[in-house]
Amino acid sequence: MSDELPKAYRGMAFLKVTSVKHYTDKTFSFTCKRPDSFRFRSGEFAMIGLANGDKPLLRAYSIASPNWAEELEFYSIKVPDGPLTSKLQHIKVGDEIVMRPKPVGTLVHDALLPGKRLIMFSTGTGIAPFASTIRDPETYEKFDEVILTQTCRDVKELDYGKALIAEINSDELLQEVVGDKLTYFPTTTREKSERMGRMTDCLRNGVFEEVTGAPLTPETDRVMICGSMAMLKEHKQICEDAGMTEGSNSEPGQFVIEKAFAD
Repeated sequence: MSDELPKAYRGMAFLKVTSVKHYTDKTFSFTCKRPDSFRFRSGEFAMIGLANGDKPLLRAYSIASPNWAEELEFYSIKVPDGPLTSKLQHIKVGDEIVMRPKPVGTLVHDALLPGKRLIMFSTGTGIAPFASTIRDPETYEKFDEVILTQTCRDVKELDYGKALIAEINSDELLQEVVGDKLTYFPTTTREKSERMGRMTDCLRNGVFEEVTGAPLTPETDRVMICGSMAMLKEHKQICEDAGMTEGSNSEPGQFVIEKAFAD
């Protein structure tokens, strides 16, 4: 079979779609059969996409499933004129996607120095890598507290994160690992909700400290950030202003960001 494929597809994995769920008119998730040989660290992303003539159409997608899961999960935005997502949003169970089976990324434990609190800042579908991290037992072995934040415009856009927390709370094995270490802190910026405002504002005006029990502290806190480029820049500045240093796989630090995202 591989000899018949165009050169650009050599080494690619072809994954069968096993489920699709649309959360809003702008977001959806899907799962695929995981290749037996595929291994990844929680928080990493892979290049996935669709066959497109002689060359596959690929984009970077964070793997939302935990690294022990039998299926691979992805959470995506829908962009009407997006080269990939305009097509990907129409996939159905039984369809195939393609994946370059080499996961990479900086939103991993290895890129952070040891600490007591792990704080994950996300906007929109930037929650995807953290959906993996909060279901990974290693996270709770390394940190005493785990805080997941997500900021969206509308309440409905928080449904994916709420479903994740509900899954953890209802899973006996996960609950045994997580216990009371995990705090979920969602906010909205447009539609009225229990917590309004951008997380950057919450960090500056004391709301973050009020909800989590302590301000951002470089001595004990470790931070992961995933969202739009503007969001990354603003959160990075807040971390640096707090005295934190950015980390990488080769040189761990106190905070890490991920610049790769889908169209």
